[in-house]
Amino acid sequence: VQLQASGGGLVQPGGSTRLSCAASGFTLDYYAIGWFRQAPGKEREWVSFISSREGRTYYADSVKGRFTISRDKAKNTVFLQMNSLKPEDTAVYYCAADGRYHAHSMWYKDKSEYGYWGQGTQVTVSS
Repeated sequence: VQLQASGGGLVQPGGSTRLSCAASGFTLDYYAIGWFRQAPGKEREWVSFISSREGRTYYADSVKGRFTISRDKAKNTVFLQMNSLKPEDTAVYYCAADGRYHAHSMWYKDKSEYGYWGQGTQVTVSS
């Protein structure tokens, strides 16, 4: 079971990029997926989430209206479209997956609730 995050790079402020989270060894559609990010010297923070069945999506306030999470079932991949990027979006971005039942309604914000993690991809927003 592996997750592979990709798509990061250097982006100008106001620009866009799309991150991918590809799965191998399991069907990603059966798992809830979270995106997290970690800036230098800071804690890893939750960014976005998509549920496994209904495809419900949630976003951190800092990215709401700018980022969009989506699934491509045929490609077994989850995407994070990032628009109107700001320097404060600079971080290593990680995707995480979990297929278990969670009793707490906002479990998806807790990085310790995810069983599988990708390796991270760097996004740098700078002119």
